[in-house]
Amino acid sequence: MAILITAAGILGLVLLISYCRLNVFLAFLIITLLLGLLLGMKPEALMKSVQDGIGGTLGSIAAIIALGAMLGKLVGISGAAQQISQKMMQWFGTKRIRWAFMLTGFIVGLPLFYSVAFILLVPVAIAVAVRSKLPAIYVGLPLLASLSVTQGYLPPHPAPLFLVKQLHADMGQTLLYGIIISVPAIVISGALYGSTVKKYTATPNLSFITSELPAEKLPTVFMSIFTVLLPILLIGCSALIIPFLNTGSFLREVLLFVGDATVSLLITILFAFYSLGILKHHTCNHVSQQLITAVKEVASLLLIFGGAGALKQVLTDAGVSQTIAGQLQHTSMNPYVMGWTIAAIIRVCVGSSTVSGITTAGFIAPMMTTAAINPNLMVLSIGAGSMMFSHVNDTGFWLFREYFQLSLKDTIKTWSVMDTLVSVTGLLGVLALSWWI
Repeated sequence: MAILITAAGILGLVLLISYCRLNVFLAFLIITLLLGLLLGMKPEALMKSVQDGIGGTLGSIAAIIALGAMLGKLVGISGAAQQISQKMMQWFGTKRIRWAFMLTGFIVGLPLFYSVAFILLVPVAIAVAVRSKLPAIYVGLPLLASLSVTQGYLPPHPAPLFLVKQLHADMGQTLLYGIIISVPAIVISGALYGSTVKKYTATPNLSFITSELPAEKLPTVFMSIFTVLLPILLIGCSALIIPFLNTGSFLREVLLFVGDATVSLLITILFAFYSLGILKHHTCNHVSQQLITAVKEVASLLLIFGGAGALKQVLTDAGVSQTIAGQLQHTSMNPYVMGWTIAAIIRVCVGSSTVSGITTAGFIAPMMTTAAINPNLMVLSIGAGSMMFSHVNDTGFWLFREYFQLSLKDTIKTWSVMDTLVSVTGLLGVLALSWWI
């Protein structure tokens, strides 16, 4: 009975978000309270679970999300993203311009939120396509494939970060495995499939093309790339070196500290404040105001995570998560396929990859202690599932259509198919790694 009540609750959540267009945080909160009461929780215990869920979730990721938004803002106002894209185009040349944007999307997309990277880079891709007399979608799709992969697979993006914390995965190993499966996913969905969309020649929306910063105001290529990759380097290097150090050694403790996502991002922000701000003659006050704006822009995202955390905690305290885990233990379905499937279904129904990933965590988390599952691979399988078939209920779908001015049918044939390939290729990559690791 508890599982049926929970299923009805999830269906209600989908309807409130996708059909009623209710604020996602309010939808989570309403469904969480109703589920708690229907599952027999006393009001006092229910409210404690809600508070514990919100506090426990935000306590582990709020700082990382805020710092990630700040870094994205600094990369944007400084022209670092513009510098990286221009240099990639010079290195690769016009004939390989699609590969240049694909690589740029991956590098810039690592620390930037999807919407920020989209707005920064897509106008550049459109402008280059117009100058090169190539279809805009032909140039832009490899870029967007890279952005979709980094958003769905790799922390410190919000949903993968949430999954890492909830499933007790290792940030460094998840990043390493994620980058490994990102390569074939991007090549298949961006380069290979992207080469088939040259026939879509609709004129893009040229009003979105913004003026570029003059060359003298841009940071150097090295400084741009190094600053963007610094948190990944700190986390990745720490994860690679720590296993070879003795427990309790001073260097190991230092690397554990520096390799923490919050600390690595804080170090990067302080470095970027100087390298992308002060060094390029931005005043301290101007840079500080931009950082404040960045935090405001992710406030609603923090509420969504808080609501998802409350739902997860109520399902756990009411015993539903344990019941579901017990039932799933007896199924013959591969656990990574299961995680991917749940996330994919929620994604198609709700439209948000973030909501899909963090909602799936509540169902999968109890399994992590009762089955031989690699939590790092489970993060990636759920992340891949959360990218499945973006369509009319996803804001990204309409953002893409508005920029590239395609028909609804052609948007599905290009954007939706690309995201589906990102999702399916990611699952195949996880399954391949699970056999090897």
